[in-house]
Amino acid sequence: MHTILGAGGAVANALTRELINNNDTVRLVSRKPVEPGSKNVTWQKADLLNYDELIAAARGSSVIYLTAGLVYDKKIWAEQWPVIMQNFIRLGKETGARLIFFDNVYMYGLVDGPMKEDTPYRPSSVKGGIRAKIANMLMDEAKAGNIRATIARGADFYGTDNMNSFFDMMVLDKFAKKQKAQWIGNPNKLHNFSYIPDMGKGMFLLGQHPESDNQIWHMPTAKPLTGKQFIELAARIYGAEPKFMAVNKFMLWLVGLFQKVVMGTVEMYYQYNHDYNFNSDKFEKAFNMKPTSYEEGIKALSETLYKKG
Repeated sequence: MHTILGAGGAVANALTRELINNNDTVRLVSRKPVEPGSKNVTWQKADLLNYDELIAAARGSSVIYLTAGLVYDKKIWAEQWPVIMQNFIRLGKETGARLIFFDNVYMYGLVDGPMKEDTPYRPSSVKGGIRAKIANMLMDEAKAGNIRATIARGADFYGTDNMNSFFDMMVLDKFAKKQKAQWIGNPNKLHNFSYIPDMGKGMFLLGQHPESDNQIWHMPTAKPLTGKQFIELAARIYGAEPKFMAVNKFMLWLVGLFQKVVMGTVEMYYQYNHDYNFNSDKFEKAFNMKPTSYEEGIKALSETLYKKG
């Protein structure tokens, strides 16, 4: 059985589809109900902070995935992520299941050059420090031989069904509504975006290959473009003028006074004002998987989630 903790999110949904297509038995675990969508899928309510509920949901698992996203607040992250990770580790010890954690790149901090699996942790933010802490918690247990655990990392997302991606919200959705796009930070700097279906497929492949255990893997992600190149590409696909407004740090802070989620982005501004170059060569070579091109991904989204107006 494949158990997904934090079911219902974009990556969890993409992973679930891959497992269903492979006829795997899947247990979805979350606080809010998730529609199973297949006879091989069941849902069980559990709070990631409650170990007793988690072990009741996860018994019999061969692979347990942690794909949860918490409220974008550093105080909540500091309180809850260490507890969640400790529970995840305990599940691995008690069930013997392989553990796969879907992570981000905050722990690397500001990187001069490509971000790779061996890039040292030098967080530039409070959230980055928390992510470094929980990543080390997990991999220290794996190195000690107490569990089998893998970290999968993605860049900023696009192709989300909940618009939790700034590219989806500020570029694709804007063009779909015939509005002017927006871009956070310097539009002349490089940035990558990981396509959600590729994240699901990447997680699925890790789950199918035990030889990938006890390592960090960057999920397949297309090479970076500048903000202007992204806007021009999206505008061409949507048949729109490549007009946009650049959002600087002060503007983000002002909006953040009224929207807590936006305020949580302010400390991450360095990611948008410098080159952000996420490298997934290791995964692409090991699994012979090429990431979806931005052209193909944006075109698909213009016909589905963010249809042309």
